[in-house]
Amino acid sequence: MSLRTSRPARAGQYLALLCYLVFLAFPFLWLISTAFKPAPELGSLHPTWIPDSPTLENFRQAFDEQPLLRAAGNSLTVALSAALIAVVIATPMAYVMARQRGRLATAATGWVVVSQAFPFVLVIIPLFLVLKNLHLINSLFGLIMVYVVWSLPFALWMLVGYVRAVPAELEEAAAVDGAGRLRTLVSVTAPLLAPGIVATAMFAFVTAWNEFFFALVLLKSPEKQTLPVILTHFLGAEGVADLGPLAAAAFLATIPSLAIFAIIQRRITGGMLAGAVKT
Repeated sequence: MSLRTSRPARAGQYLALLCYLVFLAFPFLWLISTAFKPAPELGSLHPTWIPDSPTLENFRQAFDEQPLLRAAGNSLTVALSAALIAVVIATPMAYVMARQRGRLATAATGWVVVSQAFPFVLVIIPLFLVLKNLHLINSLFGLIMVYVVWSLPFALWMLVGYVRAVPAELEEAAAVDGAGRLRTLVSVTAPLLAPGIVATAMFAFVTAWNEFFFALVLLKSPEKQTLPVILTHFLGAEGVADLGPLAAAAFLATIPSLAIFAIIQRRITGGMLAGAVKT
């Protein structure tokens, strides 16, 4: 009886998952379709999924109209730097928060939760004034620091969960075997935390890569603007979008995030399996 009831439930789960995947994939697939459509098809009253006459003209126009490569380089520099710095800062802090029980750890956890409730608009003016006093307006370094501070609470929250999933008994066993504190952290704890560190770094990277509001306010020079800001330049003065080049540029902007996730997800899964075996 339980087998009969489990099969419909499993089929329902797969159906719900399929619907969710279709819901997520629809905008991206439509973006790809639009990027390869010629101008006459973009204005058609009866749009189609597959372009009748695929073209690369939209990509050529996108690169001719805007400095996409320079903007992509700025975004890559900012996103990689912010992800690296956030992980380096968050990892030891998360370890202390997870292993040390007390008021300080509780207060830190509360700060992590509360900080995520503040919208960008509430902090942009004081943040602008602080960066102005530090002469970091219109600076990629200033933007990196903003992204580090903004992603650090959630990075801590993620890593605390990963640290707590590592049994403290493993560290105690290593100490009994004569391993020092540093060697225990490097040889026992760090390999098991690798999947969490990678996932956290990926989160920080994607957050910085896609962020628009801070980059729009803090970066004024065209040569320092990031890719999300450059995408807005495909909108005319009256809000009319140059749809073909915009879709082509937006499609290119999504490739790095997808590529990084495709490369890293195997290592995340492999690291989790290795950690389970070690545990």
